[in-house]
Amino acid sequence: MAKYMLLIYGDAAQWEAMTPGERAAHDAAHRAFAEAAGSRIVGGGELETAPSATTVRGGADGDLITTDGPFLDTKEAVGGFYLIEAGDLDEVLALTALLPEVAAAHSAVEVRPMVFHG
Repeated sequence: MAKYMLLIYGDAAQWEAMTPGERAAHDAAHRAFAEAAGSRIVGGGELETAPSATTVRGGADGDLITTDGPFLDTKEAVGGFYLIEAGDLDEVLALTALLPEVAAAHSAVEVRPMVFHG
């Protein structure tokens, strides 16, 4: 079985502007995804918005340099993730299609296989 990271991207302003009904439908869709994926979900979670990020780099003198905010300044940011274990990419794509971010105009889901180091 291979592992795949599902990175959920979107416009945080759009997520924050959801009505309570839209939020409930969104959450229900994630519960349906989790039920369909079952034990194939190895991990996952919703992230705080991008401005709460801290970016860490190594300085020329070996010190750590921290910067408030995300590494990239973009409208769309990672809002959450799932780590899925599945037989192949087709299985993962079929599950990914259940996520509400796939159908929303302001978001998308990036699927990446994880490297296996033997």
